[in-house]
Amino acid sequence: MAAFGLRGKSLLALVLACLLALVPAGLIGWSVLSGIHEHFGEAYARNATLLSREKISAPISRELALSLRFANSEVTRQWLLDPNDPAKAALFFREAELYRGDFRDHAYFIGRLDNLSYYFNGGDQPPSTEPRYILNPDSDADSWFFSTLRSTENYNINVDTNPELDTTKVWLNMVVKDHDGSVLALAGSGLDLSDFIRDFITSDDPGVTPMIIDADGAIQAHSDRSLIALNSGADANKGTGANLLNLVSDKDRAAVVAAITAVTAEPGAVRTLPVQLQGTSELLALTFIPELNWYVVNAIDLTTAEVIDSTWLTPLLIGLAALLLLMVLIFAVAIERLLLGPLRQLKSGAQAMAAGNYDVTMPAARDDEIGELSDAFGIMAEKVRSHTQELEQRVQERTQDLEQVNQQMHAARKKIEDSIDYASLIQRSILPNRELVNALGEHHAVLWRPRDVVGGDFYIFRNEQDHCLFGVVDCAGHGVPGALMTMLAHAALDQAISDCGMHDPAAVLRRTDQIVRHMLSDSEETKSVATNMDVGLAYVDLTAQQVTFAGAKISLYHSDGEVVEHLPGARRALGDKRQGEYQNAQIALQTGRTFYLCTDGFLDQAGGDRGFGFGNSRFAEMLRSHASLPLSEQSAAFSDTLAAYQGNYPQRDDITMLCFRFD
Repeated sequence: MAAFGLRGKSLLALVLACLLALVPAGLIGWSVLSGIHEHFGEAYARNATLLSREKISAPISRELALSLRFANSEVTRQWLLDPNDPAKAALFFREAELYRGDFRDHAYFIGRLDNLSYYFNGGDQPPSTEPRYILNPDSDADSWFFSTLRSTENYNINVDTNPELDTTKVWLNMVVKDHDGSVLALAGSGLDLSDFIRDFITSDDPGVTPMIIDADGAIQAHSDRSLIALNSGADANKGTGANLLNLVSDKDRAAVVAAITAVTAEPGAVRTLPVQLQGTSELLALTFIPELNWYVVNAIDLTTAEVIDSTWLTPLLIGLAALLLLMVLIFAVAIERLLLGPLRQLKSGAQAMAAGNYDVTMPAARDDEIGELSDAFGIMAEKVRSHTQELEQRVQERTQDLEQVNQQMHAARKKIEDSIDYASLIQRSILPNRELVNALGEHHAVLWRPRDVVGGDFYIFRNEQDHCLFGVVDCAGHGVPGALMTMLAHAALDQAISDCGMHDPAAVLRRTDQIVRHMLSDSEETKSVATNMDVGLAYVDLTAQQVTFAGAKISLYHSDGEVVEHLPGARRALGDKRQGEYQNAQIALQTGRTFYLCTDGFLDQAGGDRGFGFGNSRFAEMLRSHASLPLSEQSAAFSDTLAAYQGNYPQRDDITMLCFRFD
């Protein structure tokens, strides 16, 4: 089965389909979840702001009410009207200590208008009935006092640092008045700013930043103390610090002002709006506490705030993944039972048929495409079985016919081979091997190599006392046709030698040419086929110590081991279309000089690196380098040299070489 078969492809298709379905579902779900997140974000911001409002309002309102009682106390008023009365002073400080015990920060202050004396008891300092310092109208640190007196309000809440006391508090400044409405002093309490921020401002919820602002947007309380606008509650013109309107982007500033106006007109209501706060997208929620003249603000970063409980997302994703896995498993089982199992059975059947077993079992009958495929496969199997049997029968019949034909061909080939072997025996019988051995012994050598069993080359030898005739003949054609030509040529040469004698090789050639032409003159086929022959004849007169040579396209080579020379033959062969002219040439028969007659099969044999012919130059060098050797060794050397040059190239032509020497 393939590494990634139909099961894998089916499961992959299912997974891809699920993924394709999950993409739009995920986008829709994300859009819905974003809407839900935004909706719950607004609800979360409202609830967080209302919670902060209640968290701040109740304790601060208590402190405010307690401070008002302290400022409006008749004991306080009587002492301020007659501060030099020891009894009234003692009564005031006793009552003030009682109030100090009730204040959240266990501290109170009072600043007299008549002599600008500032009294403070609280913190780590021991109680005192003496003023801590004298208020200075020209000091920025005391501007809160004089600004509050100039205000028409009966009190204010001011976050400020008192350098004389070395403390920063949320001061509750109450105006103390006589019954006629004249201002006598400022009195009240204060909450340590660090404790106030820790208890009422700092939020443990991620992404939630509570703060308190006034009607002008000045920040009265913030977890980042550097943003608090100190002294802005008493003197807005001299407050230092940040303003919420300056922290939001320019395009959001008007919306924030409108929200402040809206909640001022509707105390207890909460307004939400998205803003860019210090470069971050946040949801701003604010509400108004009219008793404190404060605005509680919550900046919600929806990306980090726990608007929705995300703990349910993990089980949901696990459940979806498990559901997807279950779907894949169910689909895989269904594919296995309904599709892959029957297909495997069909595959096994096909493999069995390929192995030659046509008795295959098909899947159970089904009323679907697999059933139709099984039926079609069964029909195909039956047809293949029938056709195979028919083909096997035909093959058997044809095999028998071929065996008979092969037997006939074998018999015919045997007859032909026997005939050729017999023809070879006949052809060898005309070669003068015995005569050469008897007459010359070791003074001659023959290299006769037909290309086929029989060939078109042969050699002749005639011997009469001190006279002998050597010759080589190369008839046109190879194999059986060439062998038949050798019989005709041999008969023609015998007749020519008988007519002319062997002392005149040129006359023998001319007479042989006449005889051959006469033999073939009545045949029409000779006009379209080659019937010519190359002949070289060398007559040796031992008495005169002279060699007479005549050749038709065959030369007589001779060498003494130093140089190689040759007597060329005529340019036209015997039986050629145009009759040649043949002349005798003489050369002295010297001691140590070896003579060579060779057909062109040796010179034309292909070999070497490029398949070129052996060639005249290489042939002459071969003769020169071996001319001084005994003739029996020369024949073996010539055969080895030719074989080495020929290599794997086939033999092109019949090869005949006749060598002789008289010492």
